Amino acid sequence: FLFSYSLICYGQSTTDNIAVALKTGSSRELIKYFNTVTELKVEDKGANYSKAQAESIIKDFFTKYPANNFTYIHKGSSPEGLKYNIGRYSSDQDSFRVVMLLKQVNDEYVIDTISFNKE
Repeated sequence: FLFSYSLICYGQSTTDNIAVALKTGSSRELIKYFNTVTELKVEDKGANYSKAQAESIIKDFFTKYPANNFTYIHKGSSPEGLKYNIGRYSSDQDSFRVVMLLKQVNDEYVIDTISFNKE
């Protein structure tokens, strides 16, 4: 699995890698794209978390709602250089609207804010 995952990720953009992590329900892979401190909301409950804290919350979310699929609905950017992505995460039980704000840190984009809200 890890070998095939690394082949999938090779040469892809950050947003593509985030989509793969969400499709596979991998908190370990998703957290790689989080900022040092990230605002994380799950069903309107959340705060600013360190990577370690956020990984625990994301892992619990993926356990409660195992991944079926993830697709982007909309991608855009602001004049200030921020990127935003809106997508749909689905599990067997529910679907969630995922809203992400990415900002550039050094030479790469990282998730600065992410929220999961039931549709």
